[in-house]
Amino acid sequence: MDDALWAVGRMSGFVSLALLTAALLLGILTRSGRPLISIPRFSVALLHRNMSLLATVFLVLHIGTLLFDSYARLTLVDVVVPFAGAFKPFWQGLGTVAFDLVLALVVTGLLRRRIGQRMFRAVHWFSYGMWPLALAHAIGNGTNGTAPWFVLPAALSVLAVAAAATWRVSARFLETSRARRGGLA
Repeated sequence: MDDALWAVGRMSGFVSLALLTAALLLGILTRSGRPLISIPRFSVALLHRNMSLLATVFLVLHIGTLLFDSYARLTLVDVVVPFAGAFKPFWQGLGTVAFDLVLALVVTGLLRRRIGQRMFRAVHWFSYGMWPLALAHAIGNGTNGTAPWFVLPAALSVLAVAAAATWRVSARFLETSRARRGGLA
């Protein structure tokens, strides 16, 4: 049973990280006001939201299976208190901080209408910090963090996120009412 829990825990963490990467990239694109190929902007936003929720489901599966795995020996305290774990406390702590940030992102996403757009956007800037923490956790704490099958997609993800983040803060990032009306330059 422990082998199954360990395998599900590892793969659900990998899938969650891949979905978080895609959600981050879609979030940047959604914010720009541009459509994705031929997908309308509102559909890109819906895809971003659903992908984020699916990533969270896989993250909960990742943590939940490792809580019951006797090899991982993860405790509830380890899940919410950073750097308290017994196994590789630094790398596990990075994962805990990333999880805490995901919780903040999910809560503000669900309460978006109640807390207002300004607060929602302010908290969602944390996704730029959450993602590299989650990736560092996967590399440092994961049993295959340095395996070629993981390193190559991780490196491609870093390049894609770095390019998107650079575009996000550049002058070419279009975030205007003109974009919302369809008058893209």
